[in-house]
This record gives sequence, C-alpha cells and structure tokens, in this order.
Amino acid sequence: MAHDVTDFVKEDVVAWLRNLATHGVRLELKNITELLDRIGNPQLSFRTVHVAGSDGKGSTSAMIASALRESGYRTGLYTSPHIIDLNERINVDGENISDYELLILAHEVMIVVECMNMEGFDCTFFEAVTALAFLYFRKRGVDFAVIEVGMGGRFDATNVLAPDVTVITNISREHTKYLGNTIREIAFEKAGIIKPGTPCVTCNTGDALEVISEVAAERGAPLVRIGEAEMVSMDEDGSFGTYMGTRYRIGIPGSYQISNAAMAIEALRLIPDADIPESAIAAGLEKVRWPARMEKVGGMPLIIDVTHTSAGMKVLKHDILALYGRVVTVFGILDDKDLCGMAASVSEMSDKVFVAAPATERALDPAELLRGTGIICDDVTPAASVEEAIDMAMAVRGDRMVLVTGSFRMAEAAVRWLRRTSA
Repeated sequence: MAHDVTDFVKEDVVAWLRNLATHGVRLELKNITELLDRIGNPQLSFRTVHVAGSDGKGSTSAMIASALRESGYRTGLYTSPHIIDLNERINVDGENISDYELLILAHEVMIVVECMNMEGFDCTFFEAVTALAFLYFRKRGVDFAVIEVGMGGRFDATNVLAPDVTVITNISREHTKYLGNTIREIAFEKAGIIKPGTPCVTCNTGDALEVISEVAAERGAPLVRIGEAEMVSMDEDGSFGTYMGTRYRIGIPGSYQISNAAMAIEALRLIPDADIPESAIAAGLEKVRWPARMEKVGGMPLIIDVTHTSAGMKVLKHDILALYGRVVTVFGILDDKDLCGMAASVSEMSDKVFVAAPATERALDPAELLRGTGIICDDVTPAASVEEAIDMAMAVRGDRMVLVTGSFRMAEAAVRWLRRTSA
C-alpha cells in the first residue's frame, strides 16, 4: 500500500495503527529492534530514563520530565495508554505532538513497517507508536526522554534503550496472562529493564524487592530503594509530603504520590553528568500535572481516575474517603484485572455502584463484572454503557461525588461524557 503523505489524514493514521493492533501483544524484541535499525536507531540520539511498574509509573515519569524541564533540558515524555487522543502519548516540553508532525512521522514509519510486513515481520501497534515517538524526539532534538514501559519490561518494545537510570515503581498483580500469576514472576518481567552497571531506583518491598535485587546484583546495577517518605496533607489539586526530611508540594493529588515523588527525586539525583539543582526538582514536582489521577473536574461533582490494580484501588479508597467521604462509583475493568480485590475497595468507599464495561474488546464481560461486583458490593446496578452509568449516578448522587474508575478506558468514557454534556 503506497501513500503520498498529502493524501493522509489523521483518521487514516489511527485506522492504520489500529489495524496493527490485530497482531496482538508480542513478547519479543525482534520486530522493534529491526524497525528501529531501519529508521536509523533514533533512540540512541538522546539520553533516557526508563520507568516500569504496575502503579504510579505514569505519574513518576511525568514528575521526572517536569524536573528535567525545570533544569533547562529539552525533555521528551512517552507514556501509555492515552485517554482520548493518540497525541497524548508523545510530548516534548509539556506539549503533545501536533497532528501534522504525527502525520509526517507516521507516514515514515508506515513505509518501513509495510516493507517489513512483506518480509514476514508483523509489527504491532505499540511497536509502531514507540518508533514514531523516538523519531519525534530525535527530530525535536531532546536532551532527555523519559520513557514509560507499556507492559512488563523485559520484552516491552521500549526495552531497547541504554538508559542513564531505570525506575521500577510499585509492583502488583496485573496482566497475568502475559506476565505471570505471582508477584515474583511479574517482578522478574519488570526487572528486565535493569541494564548492566546502570543504577535502578525502586520503592518495592517483599518478594518484588527480592527479585529486583537479584536481577540488579546479577547485572552489576546499583540498586537504590527510596528512604523515608511521608504524606503530610492533600487536597483536590495536589499533595504535600516529606522525603528524607525535606517538604515537597506535588501537583498531583493522592497519598501515594509522595512515594512516586521520592523515586523521581532519587532517579534525578542519579543521572550522571547532568545539572539538576534541588530547586528544579522541587519546582518540577510542584508544577507537574497528570490527568485522570483522582482528578476533580472543575465545576462538576465528578472525579475521574485510571486506577486499574487492586493495590492502587486500596490507596484510592483511602484518599477518596479522606477528601470526599463516601461516593457513588461508576466501575468497570479489563478482563485481566483482579475484580474481587478491586471491588472490595470500591465497596468500602461507595454508597452505590454502577457497573459498565468500558468500550474495548479487552473489557471484562458485563455479566461477569456484575456478578463479581455484586458478590462484594451491596448496591450494584448495571448499565449498558459507561456514559449511561454516569447519567444514572448523577441522577441519584444527592450531595455525594461521582467517581469513575477502574481503567483508562473508563476515564476516556468519562471525558467523552463531559464533552457531550457541556456541548
């Protein structure tokens, strides 16, 4: 399929990438290595910080990037998944890639991917987008790029870097179909980003820390576990915490954000030959913004959150009760998540729960979602869509807040609902 870039529109790009998604998840690095080699290995043209984990890796990545910008470095940030727009994944100095740049670079990647396809290489959606992001960072001349792992680590398409430092945030049971059923198995996959001699920062304890420590020792990688971090207070706009005796304001709400901030601080301090003053670290943490992390929508009784693990949901429950009291919750998850664990926390913070499957083929079957949630939660009502569930929740909320949570795709539906109601 040959294209002239002038014949392209963004919808074509998205449709082409979605078609690549039919190739599924591929746990190997052969395709991405070949693809990057054919486009000139753009990932070698900038320095990187590589971030893996189950909970908090997006927020931690955003904090590191914010502090690097405050230090005067041109900084790329690559995260996933997006909430509404593909452009959200690829960011330089706080601005998402433009549609025009996305179009131009996708055309370049497409030509190579289709040639590879004729030779027996079936590149996936994530491999193509990762290559596109690296091309954009090279084109923009970034000094540093903060790269968030998509899933796992060892065979993730981002694991082609020679990073200055790696970070492994909290590990919990997720993506068990691909990563394993135990914390030890999942930790081993996440620890796959650790590189020989390259420092690694983590907050993990127990089995996860034991596995990470073993991998780090095998590879001669200095391992730093964060020190004492304590949340002092939080509000709907952010949080205050202390790390090793120093007080920080963090521009993202949530009691767990001080742990994420501590990993960001240690990672920034470990980057060799970089001028990152403590004042820039503090400013970066204060100015960081990250959507759909217990995000209170201005002027609306609505909270949007992407928590998608049972460990994360326990923390969310604590924070929601502390800030808002009991809520009316709209809840839905993907089919590889811990329904019982997440529903237990949802039950403890909710007076009423509306369940709906997010609009993705990976959503947990609606009947199973209703059955499993109903076993644990006292007052559960099904809805045909997330948008309908939000309408129903708003109608019965009284003076309570409405929380939409369980998945990035739940957050997407909430944002689309907002756009519809404010149109």
